[in-house]
Amino acid sequence: MHRGPLPDLESLRCFVEAARTLNFRAASRAVGLTPAALGQRIQKLEEQLEVRLFHRTTRKVELTEAGLSLLPQARATLETAWECSRAARGDLGPVAMELWLGTRHELGLSWVAPMLPALREQFPGVTFHLYFGSGPDLELRVRTQGIDCAISSRRITDPRVEGLRVHREDYVLCGAPSLLERQPLDSQADLASHVLVDISPDLPLLSYWRESPQADDGLRLANVRYMGTVAAIHTVVLAGEGVAVLPKYLVRGDLADGSLRRLLPDVEPAHDWFRLIVRADDPRRTLLQRLADAMKAHPLQ
Repeated sequence: MHRGPLPDLESLRCFVEAARTLNFRAASRAVGLTPAALGQRIQKLEEQLEVRLFHRTTRKVELTEAGLSLLPQARATLETAWECSRAARGDLGPVAMELWLGTRHELGLSWVAPMLPALREQFPGVTFHLYFGSGPDLELRVRTQGIDCAISSRRITDPRVEGLRVHREDYVLCGAPSLLERQPLDSQADLASHVLVDISPDLPLLSYWRESPQADDGLRLANVRYMGTVAAIHTVVLAGEGVAVLPKYLVRGDLADGSLRRLLPDVEPAHDWFRLIVRADDPRRTLLQRLADAMKAHPLQ
């Protein structure tokens, strides 16, 4: 397929007016050029396309067969160009767009899904879809364009993605009353006789405890069990099978009704941030920043 230089819009506009009027002088007035300048535009367009567009004599101007073929396409191209201009100014209203947002299961149900009606109102052109997964899976899918963005508190090290802060995440050490009645935990030294329930060796929630300035440097634990997700940790701890460092938003209700107890409150674990994970080269960066800003207005539930 031959692909030469693309005709510019102004040359197409001159051609369409000349085709409409079949009079170069009248066409030049319509586009605000002199007849000579309009003639040069038409000549340049013919050279680019390597065809004659008009038959011209001293008495009349007629479209050639090539000109007749070009005319509907030129008109459509100019109309599309005008629509582009209107879209850029916002005259066409919100652009219809589908956006896949990834989230962890427990966070998606307690926080992301309840805020969707407000997000739909603030972003009327966007259809939001949810994808549920683990932290590493969410980051991988954002990076490979399997989803558009994701909420995660993972610390980002990949330069291909970036995190836009949306909400602070605080943590507490907690355990079930049934466990604590059998095995009290009144000091950091008592942790040595307890089982800690955590996510995985490479993503330990215990790190937030260790980063606290009040935490003992030589912290010892009887054993660690890895459950893979925060939701699974939550279930195991509620069953009295260990203690865990868990997000405060997740256990707020359990602490209030006595299903769990906060342990060693004199130690304040380090905090982290929920971030909207996006690709660093995503052309919708402005929209995604607006989405992150909108999420900040919704407290964690």
